[in-house]
Amino acid sequence: MVTITQSRPARQRPPAVALTANAEARIAALMAAAPTDAIGVKLSTPRRGCSGLAYSVDYVTAASAADERIDTPGGTLFIDGGSVLYLIGSTMDWAEDDFQAGFTFVNPNAKGMCGCGESFTV
Repeated sequence: MVTITQSRPARQRPPAVALTANAEARIAALMAAAPTDAIGVKLSTPRRGCSGLAYSVDYVTAASAADERIDTPGGTLFIDGGSVLYLIGSTMDWAEDDFQAGFTFVNPNAKGMCGCGESFTV
C-alpha cells in the first residue's frame, strides 16, 4: 500500500497583539528618534506594581529567538517571549489628551487592575 501525503501551505498565524493606526504611528515616531543601534521597540510585562504585572515599552538593540515580531510601516514591535501568553488577543493603542500620553492596552487576559491603572493581574 502506498500512502501519498499532500502538504498544505503553512497558515499565517495572526499577531499576538493588534496595533491601532495610532500605535503604529507612535512606533514610527519612536523609531525616527531612536538611538542608532535600536532595531525596534519591545513590549514586555515585567513583574511590578500593586497587581503584579505592568506594560513596558523600550527600545531593543537585539532580537531574541523567543520574541514575537510584528513589522509595522514605521518600525518593528517585538513582544517579549515570556510575555506573549499574557498579551494574546490584546489591542495596543496610543492615546493623548491635555494631561497625559501613552500606550493603552485592551487585554482580554487581564482579570483585574490596580486602582491607578499601572498594573494588572491575569
